[in-house]
Amino acid sequence: MYENSRTVESVLDELTRSILTDSQSNPSDPALESTEDAPKDIERQLDELIEQVHGAFPADDVQFDEAIVRDNLEELLLVLIALHGETHGKELISALTSLFETQLSPGTVYPTLHELEEADVLSMHAKVRTKEYSIADEAYVRSTVERTMVRHLAFGLLLSAVLPRL
Repeated sequence: MYENSRTVESVLDELTRSILTDSQSNPSDPALESTEDAPKDIERQLDELIEQVHGAFPADDVQFDEAIVRDNLEELLLVLIALHGETHGKELISALTSLFETQLSPGTVYPTLHELEEADVLSMHAKVRTKEYSIADEAYVRSTVERTMVRHLAFGLLLSAVLPRL
């Protein structure tokens, strides 16, 4: 790899410390937060996390293209819903567009939400003009996100090990 690059473990440790430090130094009571500012705050936090990921790797142009977003849509939706606490489909589509610069149609996002609801991973609460989704099975969400993370990291490490031989 690169001589001055950090190991994947050190990058993960740094990201984990950063996330834990942010959540511990900013304890918040969801009842006290403005619901109007909450989506902007969550998007800001996600933007900061993505910037940390971009800064952690020795590549100038790391992008999450539409294929990666589609292939990991379930995990991305679960993470976004967990961060929002409760959110609706249009807000999720908007977040995917702004965070990953990809335009997924409602016909792509809503079937995944419905499958997760049918599997009792998500709870759906019907509102006047929309449906709000929240996490119903936190253990499933955690194990799914961890499994996906390990799979992607292992694949990246494999590619990294092969790269010097090319």
